[in-house]
Amino acid sequence: MFVTDSINLRDKTHWVWRETLAIHRRAPETRLASSLSSIEIFVALYYGDILRFDSSNPLIETRDRCIISKGHGSICMYPILADLDYFPIEELQKVCHTGGILGGIPDPVIPGYETINGSLGHGLGVGTGVALGLNRKGSDRSVFVVTGDGELHEGANWEAIMFASQHKLDNLNLIVDNNQISMLGYTDDIVSHGSLSARLSAFGWQCHEVDGHDVYAVQGELLKMKDSHNGNPKALIARTLKGHGVPGLENAPLSHIMNPKPELIDALLEKN
Repeated sequence: MFVTDSINLRDKTHWVWRETLAIHRRAPETRLASSLSSIEIFVALYYGDILRFDSSNPLIETRDRCIISKGHGSICMYPILADLDYFPIEELQKVCHTGGILGGIPDPVIPGYETINGSLGHGLGVGTGVALGLNRKGSDRSVFVVTGDGELHEGANWEAIMFASQHKLDNLNLIVDNNQISMLGYTDDIVSHGSLSARLSAFGWQCHEVDGHDVYAVQGELLKMKDSHNGNPKALIARTLKGHGVPGLENAPLSHIMNPKPELIDALLEKN
């Protein structure tokens, strides 16, 4: 299924932002800043006529595959999946609590997640293998891999990048949540990527860049990518802000491991 284009993606983005804050308020062990930077990416994928999926049969063969490599940064996916009937919405009240299926780091026990999301840096390799397998089977289904920019410091990603280009996997779409902050600070202070687009292009990838907090711009670029079949894997560099929308958290160098005070979250939820 696709979600119809009658959905207002900006309204849905705001709703997911609020729900993500509320989840963190109840489960402060979740990674809030990483999840706030990727909301528009997931809203565009799941509500913007990009992904083919069936929430009543999450592993149906005819689905597109969405590999969420930055698992800890996808708590914002929980309200999306609940809203789309992958699991009861009551599960959102039980994140990280006994009896619930939703943890601080997602895994495939959650309907809608394809892979285990523990150590970073493996999702692109998995997605590349899936894309190759679908190609060999003659499937027209697409693979989307969502990574953070920090995890691209892991060398295994660049092996996958070279492999995908050599094998002309134009059913593979990489989305980089380029918030420029990893656990230990700004990514450029640790290992600078320079221009990710230039580097990926040098490896034979077709690259796009976008304001990652303009959900309609993200949707538009993803639609272009999905429709392009010229023998090149594709990448979208989404420029985002870690901790988007939360004062004191947004774009702070240590936002990855920071928790806003409960009173601040309460004030934001009341105001917004």
